Amino acid sequence: MLAGVARLVERDLRLAWRRPTDPLAALLFFVIVASLFPLGIGPEPELLRRMAPGIVWVAALLASMLSLTRLFADDFQDGTLESLLLSPTPLALLVLGKAFAHWLCTGLPLALVSPLLALQYGLVPEAMGVLAASLLLGTPALSLIGAIGAALTVGVRGAGMLLSLLVLPLVVPVLIFGAGAVDASTAGMGVAGHFSLLGAMLVLALAGAPWAAAAALRIALE
Repeated sequence: MLAGVARLVERDLRLAWRRPTDPLAALLFFVIVASLFPLGIGPEPELLRRMAPGIVWVAALLASMLSLTRLFADDFQDGTLESLLLSPTPLALLVLGKAFAHWLCTGLPLALVSPLLALQYGLVPEAMGVLAASLLLGTPALSLIGAIGAALTVGVRGAGMLLSLLVLPLVVPVLIFGAGAVDASTAGMGVAGHFSLLGAMLVLALAGAPWAAAAALRIALE
């Protein structure tokens, strides 16, 4: 079963390498949105430092959603999704593999670039590290929860808007505690509680999201 999941992840990564527009679009969107706020707010260091965690996290959330609509859409159109449904590997594990590939192409680059963007807001190095760590812990949950929305809207016209309406309310807690960890670090407070909650949400997403997305895919293909 794990070999089947590994092959699916390898396939999705190979497709992303051959067609890099989606990952690059998400990364460029993240960089542009996070860079526009300092230009619009002006050179007010204290205000920029207070706003940095929320701005970067919101930009990362929106950027990660850009490519979610195609998580299952291409497989649905070319018939690959039906083959996955008939595979001896449980569909939930295959969904987990696709979410992992999506995170490698989208969430991981966003987390790696975030310290560079944090320089524009005047964050101290410790806060930059917390920001990157919170994104590394929180963006996998975004991909997993987004997989549910992508499965529910597969084959639906205008899926992008519907996907946003479904997913955004579900990922608000990840956004709150991810940005709160950076705020706590900037204020000199402990961040262990925020990271514990982010980890708990990731565990819940790992436990429930693949099964929910798999059920939605079965319904879509009936």
